[in-house]
Amino acid sequence: MAEPVRVRRLSDQEGQRLQRLVRRGTGSVVRLRRAMVVLASVGGNSVPVIARLVQADEDSVRQVIHRFNEMGMASLDPQWAGGRPRRISSDDEAFIVATANTRPAKLGRPFTCWSVRKLAEYLADNPDRRVIIGRERLRQVLRRHQITFQRTKTWKESTDPQREQKLARIEHVIEHFPHRTFAFDEFGPLTIRPHGGVGWQPKSRPRRLPANYHKLHGVRQFHGCYSIGDDTLWGVVRRQKSAANTLAALKSIRAARPDGAPIYIILDNLSAHKGFAIRQWAARNKVELCFTPTYASWANPIEAHFGPLRTFVIAGSDHPNHTVLARGLHAYLRWRNANARHPDVLTAQRRHRAKIRSERHRRWGQPASRAA
Repeated sequence: MAEPVRVRRLSDQEGQRLQRLVRRGTGSVVRLRRAMVVLASVGGNSVPVIARLVQADEDSVRQVIHRFNEMGMASLDPQWAGGRPRRISSDDEAFIVATANTRPAKLGRPFTCWSVRKLAEYLADNPDRRVIIGRERLRQVLRRHQITFQRTKTWKESTDPQREQKLARIEHVIEHFPHRTFAFDEFGPLTIRPHGGVGWQPKSRPRRLPANYHKLHGVRQFHGCYSIGDDTLWGVVRRQKSAANTLAALKSIRAARPDGAPIYIILDNLSAHKGFAIRQWAARNKVELCFTPTYASWANPIEAHFGPLRTFVIAGSDHPNHTVLARGLHAYLRWRNANARHPDVLTAQRRHRAKIRSERHRRWGQPASRAA
C-alpha cells in the first residue's frame, strides 16, 4: 500500500513564516492557498480533506505538497508563464500612432475623424503595412502614447503687420510702468435670464432654475477698467458699446492718476475705442493708447479678470432685472478689490488665462503652432 502524501517535517523558521502568511491573509492569493495546503498537511489532514478545505482538486494539492518537499518556501511563489509571444512590435505601434494622428481624408477615407473600430479596420486592410489588432488593445496602445479623443478647437491667427511691435509695447509698459498702466474692455452681453452654474447641494438634489422663453429686458455691456499696479477692478453697466461710453471710461481712468504724468491704457481694436475724438482727447491728456493686435484681444490683462466675474456673479444666477444685476456686479467688485489675493479669485483667473492660452495654443515668446 502506498504511503499517504504528507509534507516533510518543517523547521521552526518555515513554520513561523507559514503561520504569518495564513494569519495575515494578505498578498498573493496563490501564496495564501499554497501555505494553507502545507499547514493543513502538517496538521495531519489527508489530501481529500485539504482539497475540500481550499476548494481545489486533489491532484493540485498533491502537487503543492511534492513541490514544497523539494523546494521549500520557494515553491509557494507563483511561477507566471511568459504568455503568448508579442504580435504587435514597436514599429507597429509607431505606425498605429502615426495613423491615428493623420486625418482620415488624407488616407482616402470618407470621414473626418477616426473611431476605434474604423481605425482597427483600416489597419487590418492597409496594403502598405497590415496590422491586425483588437479594439481594446488599440485603446491601450493609444492611451499609452497619450492619444485621447478630444474636442476640436478653433483659433485665429493675427494678420496685424505690427503684431510683434504691439505685443512688445504692451509687455514693456506692464513691466516698467505697472502703476501707470491700465486695461479697458467691455464684458457682455449681459442678459436677464437664468444662467446655469454649480454649487453645493444635497446629493441628487441640484438647484433648479426656471426655464426662460421671453427675454424682454434687452442686453447690457459692462465697461470694465483694471489698474495693473493697484490690482483693482471697477466699471459701470451701459446699454451699448459706443465711442461716448468708451471716452467716459477713459476719463475715469485718467482721474485715477490726476498728477498729469503720462498713463498707458491697453485696449482692443474695437472701432468704438479708436475714434477721432478719443485719440484727440488722449493726445491732450498724456494718455497713450496701447492697442492689442488684430484677433489678439487675449493680450489685454483685463480678460483674465472677467473670468471670475462670470464665475461668481453670472453663473448660477437668476436676476429679475438689469438693476439687480448691476448691484450684484458692483457688490462683487467691492469684495474683489478688498480681497484681490483671495485663492478663489486667483484660481478663477488662472483658469481663464489657461482658456485664453488654449485658444491660441501658445504663450508669448514661444514659437507659433502650425495647423494640423
